[in-house]
Amino acid sequence: MSTLLLGMLLTSCQEWLNIEEPDYKLVSSKVFDTEETAEAAMQGIYNQLYQASFSAGWLGSTTVLAGLSADNLELINTNTFDLLGFQNHQLHPENSYNEGLWGSAYNMIYMVNSLLEGLEVSTKVSPETAQRLEGEARFVRAFTYFYLVNLYGEVPLVLGTDYQENAVEPRSSKQAIYENILADLGIAANALGNSYPSGERTQINAYTAKALLARVHLYLENWELAEIYSSEVIAASGTYSLPTDLNEVFLANSPEAIWQLSPIGNGTGLTHTNEGSVFIINPYIPSFSYVKLTADLVNYLDEEDQRKIDWIGYHEGLDVYHAYKYKIHNATGEATEYSMILRLAEQYLIRAEARAQQNDLSGAIADLDQIKQRAGLELLSENNPGISQSALLEEVVKERRKELFTEWGHRWLDVKRWDTTEQVFAPYSPDWEATDVLYPLPATELLSNPQLLQNAGY
Repeated sequence: MSTLLLGMLLTSCQEWLNIEEPDYKLVSSKVFDTEETAEAAMQGIYNQLYQASFSAGWLGSTTVLAGLSADNLELINTNTFDLLGFQNHQLHPENSYNEGLWGSAYNMIYMVNSLLEGLEVSTKVSPETAQRLEGEARFVRAFTYFYLVNLYGEVPLVLGTDYQENAVEPRSSKQAIYENILADLGIAANALGNSYPSGERTQINAYTAKALLARVHLYLENWELAEIYSSEVIAASGTYSLPTDLNEVFLANSPEAIWQLSPIGNGTGLTHTNEGSVFIINPYIPSFSYVKLTADLVNYLDEEDQRKIDWIGYHEGLDVYHAYKYKIHNATGEATEYSMILRLAEQYLIRAEARAQQNDLSGAIADLDQIKQRAGLELLSENNPGISQSALLEEVVKERRKELFTEWGHRWLDVKRWDTTEQVFAPYSPDWEATDVLYPLPATELLSNPQLLQNAGY
C-alpha cells in the first residue's frame, strides 16, 4: 500500500487549483501508518522538487526563465517563442512555460499541505518525527510561496487540500503571503536540528530555514533581522565554509551548500544536474543547446576574476559563452554534483547589504571581502577602506550579479526589489513596460477561477 500511495504523491498536476479532487491525494490514515512511510512521503516531496518545473533547474525553471527575463541569459535559438517571451518581456497569459511555472509551484504546495494534514491526524508517528517532518514541509511551502509572490505579486494563499475551496481562492495581499512565509519558517527553524539527519545536504535543517529567513527579511528591508539570521548561519563554521577552489562549490555536499537537491530524485538513473545539462553547450550536437550568457554579463566580470575563469565556459563552434558552474553535462553512476539551492556566499552578501544599510560600513566591507578574496580581486579593506555608503551598496549590487548568476533568478528579483528595472532593462528591451516586473497569471487559472484578477499590463 505504501508504495502505491507514494507513487500517487509523486504524480504531477499542473492545474490543481481548478480540478476535481485529485486521485493522488494522500490518504493520511494509510501513508502515516508508520514512521517509515511518513519519512518516505517527505522524501517524495524532495524528489518532486527536483522534477517540478519551477524548481528543477531545466528550461521551465525559475533559474532559466527569470535568468532570461534579466540581463544574464539569452536564447541561442530564438525559434522557441514561449521562451522568447521571457527574454523580450512579451509574455502572454497563454505562455506554456509560465503555466508550468505556476502549476508546478501550486502542485508542490498541495503536496506539502497534504503531508501536513496527514501528520496532524496521525497517531502512529512519534512527536519528535512529526515535529521534524512538519518543519521540513513548512519550509518547502515557504520557499515555494517566496518565489510565487516575487514572480507574480499577489497570489492565492492556499493552506489546505479542499479542492472546492482552492478552486475559488482569491488572491491574497503580499503582506499576508509574507506573514505566512515568516510563520512557516519560524516553525521550521524551531522544529529542526542543526545537523543534516542523513548526512546529505539535500535535507532541510534549522540553518536552511534561517538562511531563507535572512533572505526574506532582506527583501522586506528588515535589515537588523536579515543580519541576525545570516550571522547565525555564517557562525556555523563547523558546518559551512567557502571553498577556496571555485570548482568545488557545486559538488555534492559541498561545505558551502546549505541546501541542495540530488539528481537521483529524477528516478531515471541519470546523475547529472539539470543545470549542467541546460547550461553547458551540448558536446555532441551543439545546435541542440538552448541558452548562453549575455555579452553584458561576460564583460561585467574582470578578466582576473576567478569566477570568470572557473564559472564561464566558451564554445568555439557556436562562438558563445555559457555558464560553467556545473561541469557535467550528462552522466550516470555516482552523482558528484547536486543542484545548489542555498549557499553560504549568499549569506555573506545578505549580511553585507544589511550592514551597509545600517551604516555598519566596516562590517559590510569585511563580508564583501570574503567574496572578493575568493574571486582573486582587490580587497575593499586594502584598496578603498573609506568607501561611502552609497558606493558600498553599489559594490553589493555588482558582487551579487557576479556571484549568483544563473542561480534561482537572483538577478531578476534583485533588480526588481532595488526598483531599478527601468534603468537596467529598458535600454536593451525596447518593448519594456513598468508592468513587466510581474509575470501574468496563466489564462487557464483566470478562466476557471472567477475570483482571480489578472496582473496589470496583461
